[in-house]
Amino acid sequence: MKIAIQGVQGSYHHQVASHLYGEVSLQECSSFDQLAMAVANGDADKGVMAIGNSIAGSILPNYSLIKEQKLTITGEFYLNINHQLMALHGQKIAAIDEVQSHPMALLQCQPFFRKHQHIKLVETDDTAAAACRIAKDKKRGVAAIASAYAAKLYGLKIIGNHIQQVKKNTTRFVVVEKTDRQIENANKATIHFTTGHQAGSLGKVLTALGGLNINLSKIQSLPLIEKPFLFSFVADLEFEDLLQLEAAQLEIGILVESLEVLGVYKSHKP
Repeated sequence: MKIAIQGVQGSYHHQVASHLYGEVSLQECSSFDQLAMAVANGDADKGVMAIGNSIAGSILPNYSLIKEQKLTITGEFYLNINHQLMALHGQKIAAIDEVQSHPMALLQCQPFFRKHQHIKLVETDDTAAAACRIAKDKKRGVAAIASAYAAKLYGLKIIGNHIQQVKKNTTRFVVVEKTDRQIENANKATIHFTTGHQAGSLGKVLTALGGLNINLSKIQSLPLIEKPFLFSFVADLEFEDLLQLEAAQLEIGILVESLEVLGVYKSHKP
């Protein structure tokens, strides 16, 4: 089995793939766009894609990628994110002039670096890739923000432990596949819908879901690119029985202009 991930070996995406599937062949992708295309083109059997973070919020473009590439969400996984500051052995924070990492990691660790104003923060493509380059090029005076696993993998020393602002920092990942298959014991779905732009349109949808005893665990507005300043919605629904979901599709279907199920899968509790 080949799993497409954003980033390289040692990344948080790699950790999720390992949690879910053990030792697998990785299709390393430099962007989420490449990840989605790898799955859509059949270059990878599945993809593991970050979709939101408890600090930074949803990664909205990834919902659009799932729709555009006609992928299906078949699973989810919540990973506790612990950012470590790492560099070549023999260095301390005082000797570090620059820290490289993914923009999301830098954002989550900003308060830590307010105490180290001499350090320049540089955005890169991936947490683990930043660590890999430091080890490969033997860059002194440069550190990376990545996982403890990445530090061990690339032989770097951790010079700052758990440096993220919020200690309970969790990222939600979804598994995406090209084919739509039945998931055993499915109890969660992600849907995308567009309402009319009359007063109360969204409220009617929410009322219908509540009447069916379906828990709306998340709702997020997405911009309609072809219609500036108008929005569609993506929502996560939790249910006990697939019949509830079928009933919801029927009831919501007559209340909205469009409705698409992006995936039906088994929930994972963080």
